[in-house]
Amino acid sequence: MSISPESFPALSDAVNRLAAESILAQAGRDDGLIPAYSLLGQIGELCAGEPVLSGPVKAVHTALDQLLDLAQPFDDAAITRLRRLIDWLPAACGALQAGRAMPELGAGPTAQAAGAAPAAAPAPAAPPSIDALLTLNLAENRELLAEFHAEAVEHLQQIEAALLALEQHPADDEALNSIFRSFHTIKGNAGFLQLMPMHKLAHEVESLLDLARSKKLVLNPAIITEILRSRDALQAQVAQVGLALEQGRLPDQIIPVSHLISAVRRLASGAPAATACVAPPVPAAAPADEPITPANAAAPAPAAPAPGKAAGPGATVRVSTEKLDSLMDVVGELVIVQSQLIETARQSGSQDSALLRNVGQLTRITKELQHTAMALRMIPIKPTFQKMERLVRDLARDFGKKVNFTTSGEDTELDRTVVEEIGDPLVHMVRNSMDHGLELPADRRARGKAETGAVHLHAYHEGGCIVIELRDDGRGIDPDRICKKAVEKGLIAPDATLSRDEILALIFAPGFSTAEKVTAVSGRGVGMDVVKRNIQKLRGKVEISSEVGRGSIFKIKLPLTMAIIDGLVVRVGADRFILPSTSVQVALRPARDSLTTVQGRGELVEVRGRLLPLHRLHRRFGVPADSENPWEGIIVVVENNGRQSALFVDEMISKQEVVIKSLGAFMQGLPGVSGAAILGDGNIALILDPNSLLHAA
Repeated sequence: MSISPESFPALSDAVNRLAAESILAQAGRDDGLIPAYSLLGQIGELCAGEPVLSGPVKAVHTALDQLLDLAQPFDDAAITRLRRLIDWLPAACGALQAGRAMPELGAGPTAQAAGAAPAAAPAPAAPPSIDALLTLNLAENRELLAEFHAEAVEHLQQIEAALLALEQHPADDEALNSIFRSFHTIKGNAGFLQLMPMHKLAHEVESLLDLARSKKLVLNPAIITEILRSRDALQAQVAQVGLALEQGRLPDQIIPVSHLISAVRRLASGAPAATACVAPPVPAAAPADEPITPANAAAPAPAAPAPGKAAGPGATVRVSTEKLDSLMDVVGELVIVQSQLIETARQSGSQDSALLRNVGQLTRITKELQHTAMALRMIPIKPTFQKMERLVRDLARDFGKKVNFTTSGEDTELDRTVVEEIGDPLVHMVRNSMDHGLELPADRRARGKAETGAVHLHAYHEGGCIVIELRDDGRGIDPDRICKKAVEKGLIAPDATLSRDEILALIFAPGFSTAEKVTAVSGRGVGMDVVKRNIQKLRGKVEISSEVGRGSIFKIKLPLTMAIIDGLVVRVGADRFILPSTSVQVALRPARDSLTTVQGRGELVEVRGRLLPLHRLHRRFGVPADSENPWEGIIVVVENNGRQSALFVDEMISKQEVVIKSLGAFMQGLPGVSGAAILGDGNIALILDPNSLLHAA
């Protein structure tokens, strides 16, 4: 007996579940078709070593597969075969387990199914008609499409990660099986929803992977590249589904798949892959105003877990991002009311112990609720890192470079908004690292380095921030070359004296590039200024350290959340302002003799041996101050892009967490201001943005 005794309980359970699903089967309807198909696949795997069982199972499985391929419901013949098999399986399993003679399956459509299904004839090339718009039937299928979209996004991420792992370790059967299962699920669900282009493409890739699983085909880099291209086409189509769910905008561009289907079929037949070219989307009408991007809106509650899989302690529920944002807004209002109650109790001078105890309890509960609400918005950065892994693979192939790309800290969690916005800056930085940083294998050998370069992406917590670190062992950044280019472009004077950090910061200037020639990837001076701008929009900053010939390290420091800021509240006259704590270096009362004025540079103040430019907030915002003399007020030293400056204020009030409020469209983009906050006494304080504030000054 080729089936282990331990497998019989699982086999019996699967057969019982199959019998339950078959009750729903009716000719002309597809209720129970996909579950029955999946359960037959499980049963086939459990009895794979016993042909007398697996043959009939595989035959019925193939029949249902053909229905799904054609997007057809159950017919009478399929139902008859399925129910005859269900009647036969318990007796057959019992006879096999007891060592008795096997019962007859019976005449009819399954009588010829004692062996494996006959091999299919070679499939013809994909007809061009498969390239069509996705038909969504949004009004009828919205909930099903939402579940499909959320599940497909996860499967496509798993496919990409497993393919990249499989390329490094070709013998990884678990990765291969994972890819097969993901394509299989997408195929079945797409067929059920009549998304025929997706269904056909997923089916062809699944067939190719099945050959690899049965050891009839060896996956090489060319095949993996073709599977990745197919996966990208599916992702573009899934993005159209997401856009329709989020904005009600139905697909208006055809994502071609016929060329991919033809390429996959050639590979499956053993023919070499043709020269790859990615067919662009075909507009069905006028081109869309916006590019199609994956929608970030999560689906409503997911489908019920698969039969037999009880929801354990790690079970999850999908919640729409709008609900999370609404929860965060309500918690923010609660934080404001709580701080107002504390302020009221303080001003009243009440010694009522019950009141103080209740306010203290409210503070603890509010803090816990605030942290929980923030945690709900946190998602791991792993999917973003995974995209960088794919990018490095493709760029290494295009540049003819060898690279060992590694990641760590992928489970580090950031605010959902931060994760969404950090993708583009990371793409630019990784491209620069691959193009400008890493040398070609011959150059590395000439310099005594290993042929294979190293690029490492690392995420970790540091203080109250998240740090994303990109490190490479390439040629490094040459300060002299940067200075020469900066002088040529008029960014700095020929006789300028800059620190090393200030020189490295020049690479973020618009239009700056040290590339000798323009390539498809870099060299136009567009990119690093975008990196800086996007990171500053997230209230983050970039730090660079580099050594010529040894490599470079880029560190992106980001706040944990975009909804709440840890700030220093300062007073200027009757007005209060909030400075982000991450920008503040030190606050002090200066000595009278530490101030000086230099022609052409304005006021300077000496702080710990360094002369820093002094900016008076009351002049910047046109408000009266208590004093014009800095030694009678407070100097707050802030840091921005490696440069320090001093802000003159009247008084430091407190350090506290505040909820960020938008200023609205009328005051949006006000230089020096990033938002506002409601303080405990009900007054509004502007939240300052040191970068734009100092730039405007």
